[in-house]
Order: sequence, then C-alpha cells, then structure tokens
Amino acid sequence: MAINTEKNVYTVVFAAVMVIIVGSVLAFLASGLSERIKENERFEKQQNILYAMGVNENTPDSGVNRIPTDVVETKFSETIKEQYILVDGEVQKNEQAFLIDVKKEMATLKNGGEARLPIFVGEKDGKQTYILPMYGKGLWDAIWGFISVDKNMIVQGVYFDHKAETPGLGANIKMRFFMDDFIGESILDGNSYAGINVSKTNNDPLNDNKEDNEVDALAGATITGNGVAAMIKETLKAYKPYLETIRNN
Repeated sequence: MAINTEKNVYTVVFAAVMVIIVGSVLAFLASGLSERIKENERFEKQQNILYAMGVNENTPDSGVNRIPTDVVETKFSETIKEQYILVDGEVQKNEQAFLIDVKKEMATLKNGGEARLPIFVGEKDGKQTYILPMYGKGLWDAIWGFISVDKNMIVQGVYFDHKAETPGLGANIKMRFFMDDFIGESILDGNSYAGINVSKTNNDPLNDNKEDNEVDALAGATITGNGVAAMIKETLKAYKPYLETIRNN
C-alpha cells in the first residue's frame, strides 16, 4: 500500500525520524572527537598564556601570531617554570593549574565561596613574569584573557578574547593594536592596584604615557572597553594577596 506523503502525520513522523538520526550521528561524532576537542582547548589556552607574556611569532608588521599548535606544548613546558593556585590567600604549587575553569572559579569567588585561582610563572630572556587569567563581561557576552606583570607590576603583555562582541568594534579587543597598548603600563597607582582603564578620550592615541593607568579607547566600543577595565580590576582584587608577595620579595 502506498504511503500518503501529503498527510500531516507523515510530516511529523518523518521529521521525528530525521531528528533522531541526525542527533545520533552528532552524538557519535561528539563522543569520538571529545579527546581531540579537549586537546585543542588545552593547546589554545597554552598559546594564550604564552602570548600574554610576549612569547609569540609576531613580526613588526604582523597581526596576532601565536605559537603554532604543533610546538606549543614543548614551548609551554620550557617557558612556564611554575604553576600555582591561590586558595583563600594561600599559594599552593599545582602543575595542572592551567586546566582550572577560571569562569567557574570567578563565579564561586563572587558568590562568596572559596575559589581556586591559577597562577603561572614564566621566564623570558632571563626575566620572570607572572601571568594571571581573567574573566569578565563585555557588551553582549563573556570576555576573558590573561595579563602578565613583572615584579614591579609593569605589564609585559596581555591576551584578550570574547564570545560575541560586535565585529569591527568591541571584537577589536583581540586585535594586536589594542593589546600592544597595554605593554609597559603599570597596574599600580602609588601603592594602590588601580588596574588599567580604557579611556573614552583620544588624548594619548600613541599610548606614549605609560604612567596614567590608561590606554586609548576602541572607537564605538565604550561598554566593551569598560568591561575590559572592570575585568582587570576584578582580577587584581582577587590576586592581591599573591601580588603583594611578589612586590615584597
């Protein structure tokens, strides 16, 4: 007997069968690729940590060129000398600190819980740098990244990324011309952890003034810029006990 494909019941049954088939295929692929996905996430995090401390393949006229994935694990193990976690003001050595979910830990901290915050100590050109992860809120969704400082609290580099900022505007936080402006800035104003503001003016377009705790604004991205500044301040607030030990050594 021929099937009447014009009946509504046929359409519903057909759609249901296709959903089951497609869902099963996607679940199978996700399961089979889960290890590769985790590996790629690990490589990306290592690339970003290294980039924040100035270890990359940038040239004077290039964009953002991170360490390639095929060598990043080796470079990470060579460059990152120590990994720690900060728990309730106490520093504990932990060689798997880079696997900690910073988003989850920052949420725990904001809710008054005990967070486990990763810390990375790297060495470049014989100089130690201290790399801290960041997580915050932009205009539309999450922003995150890493900031590295030396023992004098001078920024050695940053790396920013975002989930859904506006292309050509807020999304430019991950562009090299913006991230490079943070290099050389101090996170201190006297003895206070002032962070770094993203200016709403254009008084220092070349960012020559490195003593004003400020970088030039992104055109048309005031809220995202405010989010970056707030994210840095929240990070410094969370890590202040550790930063104080660096300054006092």
